[in-house]
Amino acid sequence: MAGYWLAQLNLGRLRAPLDSPEVVDFVANLEPVNAVADASPGFVWRLQTEEGNATALRALGDDTLLVNMSVWDSLEALVAFVYRSNHLDVLRRRREWFQVMSEAYLVLWWVEAGHIPSLAEGEERLVHLRRFGSSPHAFTFKEPQPAPSGATASSSTAGMPL
Repeated sequence: MAGYWLAQLNLGRLRAPLDSPEVVDFVANLEPVNAVADASPGFVWRLQTEEGNATALRALGDDTLLVNMSVWDSLEALVAFVYRSNHLDVLRRRREWFQVMSEAYLVLWWVEAGHIPSLAEGEERLVHLRRFGSSPHAFTFKEPQPAPSGATASSSTAGMPL
């Protein structure tokens, strides 16, 4: 299979424990938002446990960080899900549930079509972004990088609400 897919990893540190009343709305939205992602055009895969989400997984050796990781067939497909679905309503409320992070918490990178990245791969890309900034190896919505040459996915985000 020729071409490239777009992988993304983002982390968040909840303001309160996952089972607390302060984040009940976030928890209530997990299943519906994940269902929208799963049914979205261009969706390929998302990291999840048998429970259907990734709330039991942690990243970077930090027990306070929640993980979200997925793969899409293009940057446009991911942008459409993030900014043009009911995910946007939840995204707008993120400061109610999550602490503001001083370091980069979201990273994007291209993978060969057919490759499903590991959490360790996502962590490495995020650490690289934090250390070296945006590059073809690890980038952000604000500084998207084109897929490697010969790719079938595109990466234009001109005029996107980033």
